[in-house]
Amino acid sequence: MDRRNFLKLTASAAAGMLVVPGFLYSSSLVSINDNANDNILVFIQLNGGNDGLNMFIPFEDPLYYFNRPNIGVAKDTVINAINGLGFHPALKDLATISQNGHLTILQNVGYPDPNRSHFRSIEIWQTASDSNKYLHHGWLGRFLDIQCKDDHLSSLNIDAIDNLALKSPGINGITIKDFNAIRKMMNQDETVKFSDNPQLDFVRKISFASTEGIVEINKALANAKNYNEVYANNGLSKNLEWVSKLIKGKMASRVYYTSLSGFDTHNNQLQKQANLFKTLNDAVYSFYNDMKANNLLDRVTLVVFSEFGRRVKENGTGTDHGTSGPMLIVGGKNKGKIIGNNPNLESLNNGDMQFETDFRSVYATLLNEKYGFDATKIGIRQSKLAGVF
Repeated sequence: MDRRNFLKLTASAAAGMLVVPGFLYSSSLVSINDNANDNILVFIQLNGGNDGLNMFIPFEDPLYYFNRPNIGVAKDTVINAINGLGFHPALKDLATISQNGHLTILQNVGYPDPNRSHFRSIEIWQTASDSNKYLHHGWLGRFLDIQCKDDHLSSLNIDAIDNLALKSPGINGITIKDFNAIRKMMNQDETVKFSDNPQLDFVRKISFASTEGIVEINKALANAKNYNEVYANNGLSKNLEWVSKLIKGKMASRVYYTSLSGFDTHNNQLQKQANLFKTLNDAVYSFYNDMKANNLLDRVTLVVFSEFGRRVKENGTGTDHGTSGPMLIVGGKNKGKIIGNNPNLESLNNGDMQFETDFRSVYATLLNEKYGFDATKIGIRQSKLAGVF
């Protein structure tokens, strides 16, 4: 096995030091039992700042079209209209999920003193910090660090880079960008030999532990080999298909994370966003149908969010960085409601929508409702929301 390539695929790095992901140890990889209380969270991060006004469109508000004469979504194309709000036409299957009662839309989600920098704002979302404070560990990582001490829970990030939301002082998750490459590596054979060189021995021990973890991943994939649900043909859909296989294969991870990039739509927004929404729609609907068909929809909660929304007024063919926007929750016995008011385009803060729900209240709700966990233990002071689950 090519250890260098293996570590590129699986190992985490922090401050120049290679960290052994706790998720990889076989003692942490106990199988999920079939208890309905074994809940799982799956996150899709929309990178770039998704324009929520063109996602769930306030088509009955004349100010929407006044501010967006070029990029406003035509009223006659809006679907599944409810109380003056409708879905973008590319989100037709999300509209179906909503009609089935399995989609909750949280409107106007943001935080005080918003930051319009992609890097800083996503850092705030991933650490659940105040906008003027800096934390080194993620909100999910801090949660899992407490839970894993007894229950050996951990996380899996499907992406090309590690995710700060999953970073913790102790237990670390694993980031994998290519399951097929890892599966090929497991077909190769190499005996791990330890030396008297402490530095070399450390790296080899990491490789050995990683191999044990990947064996467990392959066991989960083997357990799920008889599941053959059809998924849409796009990258996000493929990532969710891997998540599904690991869940059905009874992998121990309780948190899965992946992302979709391209939402920084400063220009040509209508076409770019339509393409992105189709990708998101098709991937989520594939995953939803899979979970539903295999009686997993009550246990698995899918959360979709972005680091900020866009400005209300267009800049010509696009929009600039804004503040608040919608979050989506699919499955997990959510109540299928729209929580929050329609965007108020009359009362703007320097051209931006004012946030109504602090995103950390959503986090507190997820941790409390899905795991019975008190979010104040990880520094989240905001109260949980009513009516989500």
